[in-house]
Amino acid sequence: MPSVPAVSDLIARSNRLGSDARNTNFAGGNTSAKGEAVDPVTQTPVEVIWVKGSGGDLGTLTETGLAVLRLDRVRALIDVFPGVEREDEMVDAFMYCLHGTGGAAPSIDTAMHALVDAPHVDHLHPDSGIALATSADGEALTRECFGDRVAWVPWRRPGFALGLDMAALKESNPEAIGCILGGHGITAWGATSQECEANSLEIIRTAEAFIANRGRPDPFGAVLTGYERLPIDERRARAATLAPVIRGLASADRPMVGHFNDSDVVLDFLSSERHPELAALGTSCPDHFLRTKVRPMVLDLPPAASIDEVVVRLRELHEQYRLDYAAYYERYATAESPAMRGADPAIVLVPGIGMFSFGPNKQTARVAGEFYVNAINVMRGAEAISTYQPIEEIEKFRIEYWDLEEAKLRRLPKPKRLASRVALVTGGGSGIGRATVEALVRDGAAVVIADRNLIAAQEIALAMGGPDFAIAVEADVTSEEAIKAMIAEACLAFGGVDLIVNNAGLSLSRDLLSTTVDDWDLQHDVMARGSFLVSRESARVMIAQRMGGDIVYIASKNAVFAGPSNIAYSSAKADQAHQVRLLAVELGEHGIRVNGINPDGVVQGSGIFAGGWGANRAAVYGVEEKDLGAFYAQRTILKREVLPEHIALAVAAIVSDEFSRTTGMIIPVDSGVAAAFVR
Repeated sequence: MPSVPAVSDLIARSNRLGSDARNTNFAGGNTSAKGEAVDPVTQTPVEVIWVKGSGGDLGTLTETGLAVLRLDRVRALIDVFPGVEREDEMVDAFMYCLHGTGGAAPSIDTAMHALVDAPHVDHLHPDSGIALATSADGEALTRECFGDRVAWVPWRRPGFALGLDMAALKESNPEAIGCILGGHGITAWGATSQECEANSLEIIRTAEAFIANRGRPDPFGAVLTGYERLPIDERRARAATLAPVIRGLASADRPMVGHFNDSDVVLDFLSSERHPELAALGTSCPDHFLRTKVRPMVLDLPPAASIDEVVVRLRELHEQYRLDYAAYYERYATAESPAMRGADPAIVLVPGIGMFSFGPNKQTARVAGEFYVNAINVMRGAEAISTYQPIEEIEKFRIEYWDLEEAKLRRLPKPKRLASRVALVTGGGSGIGRATVEALVRDGAAVVIADRNLIAAQEIALAMGGPDFAIAVEADVTSEEAIKAMIAEACLAFGGVDLIVNNAGLSLSRDLLSTTVDDWDLQHDVMARGSFLVSRESARVMIAQRMGGDIVYIASKNAVFAGPSNIAYSSAKADQAHQVRLLAVELGEHGIRVNGINPDGVVQGSGIFAGGWGANRAAVYGVEEKDLGAFYAQRTILKREVLPEHIALAVAAIVSDEFSRTTGMIIPVDSGVAAAFVR
């Protein structure tokens, strides 16, 4: 628990404000409180400021996400401020103002909070406030909306100079409870935490009411004939088909994960006659375009266009987008600018269907989409009461390629080895499948957990962290339609798929004369036919993405070893093993690698063994079922039991870059069974 009441109040206020999307966007804005703390050296009280640090989110802020600085030191920086051209140096200077150790790194907005003479300060990015801030006559509208209660600050890039401007504004406007920051957002202050929060909400709700009461009802214009939204089933089907193509385009420079949004806000905007001109203006708030890029890529075909037409046009538009982005970079880059980070769009808008957003992981992709929804709301509000006028393009470039943003990127942890990859694991609800899901998520992949037992898959997805990390899909691999639906769900959730683990399986331990046709068909339908169908449908997606991929078959020692009383199971596993070889040859030209794992004796946690196979095999070998794992271990070369996680680790390794030149290989993970050596 926070040890200082001011901190406790600050955290509670931040969480309340940040949990409502009307108040600010994810990871947007910051809050602060001033108070006294004990100097750890002199044991005397000193005045400090607690302020949300760089990169944190208000809705989930904890005390560890606060930067704590001595106010006397921050205020002393006024006397040594070298001017606007060198104000980036002031962020480094903040590090010498820190009180104590630990805590978050101070953000660029620290000066705004520290220099404004108020005990509590909120800086937020509400859609209603930014709509005023990006209106062509925003200053006059702010005066009309609030009178003297809220002041106007012309656009200035966040930094020390803006903090000085706001301190002067607060001093010269003692009646003001806050201000609208041109092109940016709002700031409010108060004598107490409660008053500050109330002032923030007053500004936000008053702006909302002003826009609603004063604005025109159709700021985006009439509905564009032929661009109306498609019916939901058709819309989702087309989105699933297009998602891998668009993901591949957005990943030309580096792999990306996707997110799809077909909310009313998005579809209404894309069906309006003014969406092309407004989208071309780009977003304004720095938090917006840092996530969405300077502007989106917009498909200029109606929803009725054929998929083939759409794909051709998307590729043309992507090529032009990259040329335009490179030209934008060249227009404003200086010798000191960071290298261009990538020319692919982060937001792709498809009329009648929806919005595809992209990032290096699912959360970033989702948040980018949320930010563009904010941008649509901002454009609607600004156009309702005025004319939408975002900050100038050169200012956007100065923010996007700011040294401070580059420093923030450098502080990010090194990507995990499967970062930006989308995996799908069949039979992921238990045993080897579950262990594989855990290993892939641990290594950074986004995972689709496919299983007939949807509840088990959902429990695992929740344990993995929820839909930003894993989703659950009910799937019967014996059904061609179910497999197609499963792949479509993966495409809608993550933009595509590039790592398949064919793990679904079962076994009925019977000798030849006891094996029925139904026994044979069931095992071949699940493992041989099921793996074929999953591989075929996922290969379609991988080929459309043009990003390569991996297909892994969880086969078995029995694929090569003639064990007793399992004719149907072993022959189905042999089928899977040969699919590895066949598909490795066929799919190699697309950069798709196909490999297999031959486990043996995986008893603990196994759904197959728990479903009767274990009892049958124990009877065949004349041992107690509880001793079956130990029995299998004793017949191996290494005399060590094989667990589900050992198979999972092998999968995670074979799909990583360490094995980028390996395909058509089958790896035994069986503690050494000489009769099952792969030759």
